[in-house]
Order: sequence, then structure tokens, then C-alpha cells
Amino acid sequence: MPSNEQRREAAKRKLERQLERRADRARKRKQLTIAGSVLGVVLVVAAGAIVFSLTRGDDEATEASAAESVTASPQSPGVMPAGRSEPLPEKVSCTYTPDSQPPAKQVNPPRTDEIDTTLQEVSVSMQTTQGNIGLVLDNADSPCTVNNFLSLASQNYFDNTPCHRLVTSEGLKVLQCGDPTGAGTGGPGYGFANEFPTDQYEASDPALQVPVTYPRGTIAMANSGQPDSNGSQFFLVYADSQLPPQYTAFGKVDETGLATIEKVAAAGDDGSMQAGGGKPNLPIDITSVRMD
Repeated sequence: MPSNEQRREAAKRKLERQLERRADRARKRKQLTIAGSVLGVVLVVAAGAIVFSLTRGDDEATEASAAESVTASPQSPGVMPAGRSEPLPEKVSCTYTPDSQPPAKQVNPPRTDEIDTTLQEVSVSMQTTQGNIGLVLDNADSPCTVNNFLSLASQNYFDNTPCHRLVTSEGLKVLQCGDPTGAGTGGPGYGFANEFPTDQYEASDPALQVPVTYPRGTIAMANSGQPDSNGSQFFLVYADSQLPPQYTAFGKVDETGLATIEKVAAAGDDGSMQAGGGKPNLPIDITSVRMD
């Protein structure tokens, strides 16, 4: 029979082995976490080499800070969500917060309460100096953005304003409009938060930094990279483009409109903008935006 001292020694050795196994598992988990983080950084840096931030202005892209521990959303990195995981309530409230910049053109903020989401789509005609661009706005997924766009249109905010920026880079092909100044820095004097697809991710999810495909024909909001910085500027995607899912998609361009944009894109841009692209060589101005 083993003595008490022998039993204590055996128990001690067993405990030491358990502690060693726990420490080994912890080391492996840490190594896997670091490896995953490094891979994520490599993906983001690689994407950053070919993708720039579409902003309300020609500012340098905001540097993203890495989070040590995050809660992941049920979204696959690099894949645009197919749609909302759950539909919005039939009525929502929107917040439009005054910012520090004076409006590029005097305009009243949109209404904020009882915004109806049951109307799935809104058809709009955007007349330009290069031809008509038909838009179908996605009210069910991004109602606050659509509410803002229609409010600005009803106040003639977009009338006689240039589409100031064209990008024809590999992986990013967009025409940007919505700034009455034409400089790329103008807005309506207020800002609001992102909607779809951004709101389908947890705020700390690193997948928000991984580019997804914004399909040909997408209409999306430009922003400064800061919270609640959507305003009046938007971009029209004329070929599949890679961007992080941090730009609110709020509709689609019809085929006639895409043909108009492609005509402008074929003429190229002057390359005058530090962040990429420049003024279209074939100028295009919005003359009116009206609901059909």
C-alpha cells in the first residue's frame, strides 16, 4: 500500500501535468489568435494597396486601429451580406445631426419620425447633361438614407450640380456626385449614420475592414470614415468594385443609366484627386432629380 507521502507526491505530479497541459493549450490558442490577426492585417493591407476610401472630400484615408478582442458578426469576411438578417419595423426614426460645416446649398434636414419601411422601392429619374440615369431606391433596407435623398431632391439640392469625381481604377469604378460645390468637400450641413450593409456587422467586427464586392449598378453613400458622416454625396458603381462594407448601399441604377455612366467613364478622368480618380474628362452635371 502506498504511504500518505507517496500519495501526496503522486497527486502533486498529476496536478503539475494538468497545469502543463493547460499552459500548452493556452500557448497554442495564443499562437492561433496571433496568426489569425496577422492574416487579417495582411488582407487589409493588401486590399488597401488597391482600394481607397470614398470620402466627402479628398482627405487621407483614416487609419484603422486593430482590436485585440472582438465579437464577430455572422457575416463572412469579404462577402457582401445578401440582405438584412431581420426586416426593419414598419416605422423607424432617423437622426440627422448638424455638423460643423455650413451647407453647400441651403436646405432643411429631413423629417425624422414615422419613416415608413413598408414601401420596398422608390423609382427616381436623375436627368443629367449626358443622359437620363434611372434609379430604384431600396427603402426597405436603408430607409433613413432614402428619406434623406428624397428630401434633398424635393428641395432641388441636386439640381445643376456636377458629378465631380470619376474613378476608373482596377477594382474600383465609380462616379461620385452630390456636392453642389464640385470640390468634393460639400454637404448639407448635417450627417447621419450608416445603414445596410454596415449595420449587419458588430461595430468591432474586423470583417468591416475587409473589402466586399459592391455589384455593378449599386448606389451608395460616400462618407468621411467618421461616424454619422453621411450627407449628400453618393457614388454610382458602373462595374463590380471592391470596398469595405462601410458605405450605405441604398439602391440600383437601371441599364439606361449605366450606359450613360459608362459613356462618361470611357472618356476617363483628369487624375487630379490625391485619393484616386479625378474630374471626368467628359463633364456630367445633374440637372434634376425627381420621383417617377
